[in-house]
Amino acid sequence: LRGLLNRTSVPRDVVDYIVYGTVIQEVKTSNVAREAALGAGFSDKTPAHTVTMACISSNQAMTTGVGMIAAGQCDVVVAGGVELMSDVPIRHSRKMRKTMLTLNRAKTLGQKLSLLSKIRPDYFTPELPAVAEFSTSETMGHSADRLAAAFAISRLEQDEYALRSHTLAKRAQDGGLLLDVVPFKVPGKDTVTKDNGIRPSSMEQMGKLKPAFVKPYGTVTAANSSFLTDGASAILLMSEEKALAMGYKPKAYLRDFVYVSQDPKDQLLLGPTYATPKVLEKAGLTMADIDVFEFHEAFAGQILANLKAMDSDWFAQNYMGRKSKVGAPPLEKFNNWGGSLSLGHPFGATGCRLVITAAHRLKKEGGQYGLVAACAAGGQVIMLYGQ
Repeated sequence: LRGLLNRTSVPRDVVDYIVYGTVIQEVKTSNVAREAALGAGFSDKTPAHTVTMACISSNQAMTTGVGMIAAGQCDVVVAGGVELMSDVPIRHSRKMRKTMLTLNRAKTLGQKLSLLSKIRPDYFTPELPAVAEFSTSETMGHSADRLAAAFAISRLEQDEYALRSHTLAKRAQDGGLLLDVVPFKVPGKDTVTKDNGIRPSSMEQMGKLKPAFVKPYGTVTAANSSFLTDGASAILLMSEEKALAMGYKPKAYLRDFVYVSQDPKDQLLLGPTYATPKVLEKAGLTMADIDVFEFHEAFAGQILANLKAMDSDWFAQNYMGRKSKVGAPPLEKFNNWGGSLSLGHPFGATGCRLVITAAHRLKKEGGQYGLVAACAAGGQVIMLYGQ
């Protein structure tokens, strides 16, 4: 938030509302938007709330802000997202939690001692957060492995795509294109000035890694999966009239968006395939009109499966109820500055990163329309495009 204020010079008192997205909530800061706003020096009169929608939480924050502006409730909204994967909250077991809560209500020493005597060693087993679907108990990695198998995507293809992501991210970083990164002083450590997960490797080295989820025959590995990292993002939203009145030149326009959802088991990661034709039809555009594509790279297999599904008449007819395919995005327009596979995936922050990267690419490449997509837990997706 401070980085946004420094970059834009927007006065704190002009901001009408702050919305933030997060996934793994810290109990002490459950409304992290409010706590972050106060910490960044915003007025305590500025309302703020937090939303959660898995990997598209900051997308939801942005579209919530857009809705407030469109409804005339606000003129200026700051939206963003945050995730601290290096320090996730770990809970006591349910048995231990129940005992502790009951102990807190015990009135006599005898009652307390009686409860304490019932504690067994297994009570101390912690409950670790898992990147898994509640409805299916399946991790996203397992879903990605099944999806890759269903679309006949080989380990080699996945590794090649992952290497592409790292190579393009390294090129963009070295070329000074990733200008949206704000330096951050980590307490007790050095100042982080750039993304530190970009590591172009070789196909030989990547090929040595063992399957991470479906063992021993799976194709999803640590090398072709997005890695979890700390991260935060922020974006300044205004109506065009307000921006121009304040002397700002809009970086991009949010033209439209759709949310879709589908089966959280077999089609958990196929949201972009379902959402793309909907948002294009809503806008009266075709795939040929899009100059910049930015898709969240949860897994290389997930990206390649979506590209195959989008380019399949059979899939469109049998699963989407459509007469024909929408077509796959051309790779020369697709994630040209790297993606989540190389830049990392701080759950709540990724959506804003995708949008601002699309905006920067449109400006750099002289494009008119950009399309952003991100799959999310529960089989959901958000699609946006801007000019």
